[in-house]
Amino acid sequence: MTRGDDWLHDPRPVQRVKLFQDAPVDPGTWPATVPAVAHFLEVAGADGWEFAPGVTFLVGENGSGKSTLIEGIAEAAGLPAEGGSTNGGGETRRTESPLGEWLRIERSPRAPRWGFFLRAETMHSYYSWREDLRDGARDLHAMSHGESFNALLDEALDHERYVAGLACLDEPEAALSFSSTLRWLASLDRMRSRGTQVICATHSPVLAALPGATILELGDWGIRESAWDDLELVRLHRGFLEAPGRFLRHLLE
Repeated sequence: MTRGDDWLHDPRPVQRVKLFQDAPVDPGTWPATVPAVAHFLEVAGADGWEFAPGVTFLVGENGSGKSTLIEGIAEAAGLPAEGGSTNGGGETRRTESPLGEWLRIERSPRAPRWGFFLRAETMHSYYSWREDLRDGARDLHAMSHGESFNALLDEALDHERYVAGLACLDEPEAALSFSSTLRWLASLDRMRSRGTQVICATHSPVLAALPGATILELGDWGIRESAWDDLELVRLHRGFLEAPGRFLRHLLE
């Protein structure tokens, strides 16, 4: 099989993310000033940033670029910038970075085109858009934050009619209890088994513990692949749960 044939039969909705040659990237202006975004753009402008099949987690501190990258990739893949599915979503006013306009997705024409972007802080407009369709789906506005996310999981993400596709998830744990987070962990594994490719920004050591997932840690160094046990996220959670007093003495003095 030739290299071209390999590309043609590759089922990943996102094989690589590449930078348009004429993209007006200014290294001195946000978002290119964020180290992880700058690193991503450098690789995307060369051979392209390749995403593995299955689940990829982006982890890092607030401001490390996780959500900016997720948003840019989702938009480049044709998903609504404020969240929703390939079929559509709500929109208020554009506040997104220009990153999605700089990027192009490399994939086989045979790769599945269905996708969903869950963006925690703007799903209200998607809920309204879906309600206006009057398609018989449950009213997500009538649910709590966590209940609506679990309903999305059941009806739009972990559903057998969506056998494969792309799921871009921006910190879904923001709405979830511990038990619901475990439920999402199991669902991510089922989605992966059906062929769905997941790219998920998260602060949750529980989600990031998914066996077989690729973990990319973002920080001042840019982006590096990491093992779960080596994540600062995991180290800090462990330290607090083992001895909260060590943290509280400094925080509450």
